[in-house]
Amino acid sequence: MSRTRQYMSWILNPFHAPQVEELYDMLSTGSATAQGLYLNLGYWREAESIDQASDALAALLADAVAMGPEDVVVDVGFGFADQDIFWAQHYQPRKIIGLNVTPSQVKLAQQRVKDHHLEGQIDLREGSATQMPLEDNSADCVLALESAFHFRSREKFFREALRVLRPGGLLATADIVPTPPAPLALERLKQRITWGWAARKFAMAKENAYPRDIYRQMLDACGFEEFSVQSIRDDVYAPLHYWLRANPQALERLHFAARMAARLSLRASAQTAYAGLDYVLARGRKPEGRL
Repeated sequence: MSRTRQYMSWILNPFHAPQVEELYDMLSTGSATAQGLYLNLGYWREAESIDQASDALAALLADAVAMGPEDVVVDVGFGFADQDIFWAQHYQPRKIIGLNVTPSQVKLAQQRVKDHHLEGQIDLREGSATQMPLEDNSADCVLALESAFHFRSREKFFREALRVLRPGGLLATADIVPTPPAPLALERLKQRITWGWAARKFAMAKENAYPRDIYRQMLDACGFEEFSVQSIRDDVYAPLHYWLRANPQALERLHFAARMAARLSLRASAQTAYAGLDYVLARGRKPEGRL
């Protein structure tokens, strides 16, 4: 399939469900941000632009694990390493090890790290979230910033994170999950349609399609303690939606396929466009006595 046909199929064919590598090779470096290459939706509680919101989401995740200068951090699904560069500059952990399955992203991210003279602090590799090429008990924090919904499966990722974390180490994710079922049938239909579309188009693994109460149970079953799963969707979807409407020039920075998809979404209200999508900040600690 030619690139043009691939793009049009992704936009128009409701049954076209790309794999993770295909998706990110297709979307490439098209980012709505003005300064970086963030591909996340951002955290908008105080942000006034997509650049600020993207940094704020990275900060929210770092704060969830109290990232500090002694930490070895594992970032799984690092995209183009914007958050790793941000963490290195603002939190200065001892080491950041990034794992990503998309070779084109890894190559460009490695160059960006070199351009920032951070290659001694940030080590980016091709690697799987569910088979991490890391030693047991070797990390203080494991983070997944808007990536864990891709993993096959999130549960396997949780178990791998528990393995590589040192006793007392912390896992944190910023993640997309289905919303809890609404009481009215029409609202539940909207939820199913919007979740189904997003899941197919953005390579969300079917085995990860469960709401936040099951997410908590999964963290518990995988061996974490002091776990929490908090919905932050009100500080993600609606403010992003309204900002993009008010700043259409940001859409011009997207790959044209993503730009067309965004414009279609902006025709609906935020409540309708994101009816089936929750957004959670999750955290769990590896028990102190567990090796």
